[in-house]
Amino acid sequence: MVETVTLSDGHTMPAIGLGVYLNEECAEACRVALQNGYRMIDGARYYENEVQVGVGVGKSGVKREDVFITSKVFHEDFTYDGTTAALKDSIANLGSSYYNLYLTHSAIGGKDARLAAYRALLDGKANGMIKSVGVSNYSAKHIEEIREAGLEMPVVNQVELHPFCQQKPIVEYCRKNNIVVQAYSPLVRGALDNQVIQELSTKYSKDPAQILVRWSLQRGFVPLPKSSQPERIISNGQVFGWEIEPTDMAKLDALDRGKEGAVTWNPVDVD
Repeated sequence: MVETVTLSDGHTMPAIGLGVYLNEECAEACRVALQNGYRMIDGARYYENEVQVGVGVGKSGVKREDVFITSKVFHEDFTYDGTTAALKDSIANLGSSYYNLYLTHSAIGGKDARLAAYRALLDGKANGMIKSVGVSNYSAKHIEEIREAGLEMPVVNQVELHPFCQQKPIVEYCRKNNIVVQAYSPLVRGALDNQVIQELSTKYSKDPAQILVRWSLQRGFVPLPKSSQPERIISNGQVFGWEIEPTDMAKLDALDRGKEGAVTWNPVDVD
């Protein structure tokens, strides 16, 4: 997997990554992914597996500088000092001197808390602990707070995104502001029995999961499919070298149910 996207700060990021949510023993999944072409691991402090990510990277044989690793600070630590301490702990957990990308995990906590956490991450970047800074589960109004505060804009916004929950207002805003959209839960947490998805799976001789990951890529998102099963990890990454036809993309686009289609907490509209 050599495909990458360029972030607004000039760094490059792989076009697909392995999600490790609810996989506290994820070292083996990370090893399998990296040895089969993945170059991005998406973790978080809330997942309680930062140590495991580091172990998996070490076991993979892939050089640290060739792996793009993400973590996130949870809203419970959204003060300047709390976020700074969390970042330092994350780095110790990983066993590396830096993260490629570090995000505020959600907009929960209020404007002042969000901005305090974000400022701490920007200072972490200035101190070399982070290469790029982003956000997760932010709506346009939350990102506008960052702009209004005169701070460097995030390079990434990670949100739940799949054909049933397409987050169109957020996506439109991010595209206008050169913010890459990462798609978590791109596999709808395994709810793949939809008739359209099944029909396209048959037509293209691809797994339903591959259809969803490919849809995400063709829409310009960076999908983060999650699995702990080696065969699924490998197949989820076999999404390059073929395309879904425009008429079939339109069929998937038509599945959008807005917020009603979300399968996770999706806290994009908090105050």
